[in-house]
Amino acid sequence: MRIPFITSRQRDFVLEPLAAKDSDAVSLLHREDFVRPWTGGEFADLLAQNTVFGYAAREVGRGNEAPVGFVLARLVAGEGEILTIAVARAYRRQGLGWKLMDAVLRELHAQRAEALFLEVDETNAAAIALYRRLGFREVGKRADYYRAPGSGANGALVMRRDLR
Repeated sequence: MRIPFITSRQRDFVLEPLAAKDSDAVSLLHREDFVRPWTGGEFADLLAQNTVFGYAAREVGRGNEAPVGFVLARLVAGEGEILTIAVARAYRRQGLGWKLMDAVLRELHAQRAEALFLEVDETNAAAIALYRRLGFREVGKRADYYRAPGSGANGALVMRRDLR
């Protein structure tokens, strides 16, 4: 299912299901934001699981059509979990994070999931604001969850959105 949309800056994007062929490309995007980025092999292994799904955002007419953003999620026993999400720095603040999360929420609603969980670095104000706008609320904390170069570790907020 391709979902086309245009951002306020007049760039055309499309959302498509994340596939194993995207694993190396999303690994490069993941590297922009995470101290211990996942490898292409780790993404491929996750995507091979029948409980894992995701979406890639691609800029239309860009040439190689490599993802400029992606989200990876899991659905087990009626509960969804965002495993990871990233948008290339050059494409931030254009609504891609919102669109990617919306695609996951739509899939989970279609699958009749009860809730969606995620963890977010407690210092990532932009992501926390996005998740709150999407209806997530804080339900817990994990101390020293994210490693930050030169500054030790940051805690993670555990957030939940009820879907029913």
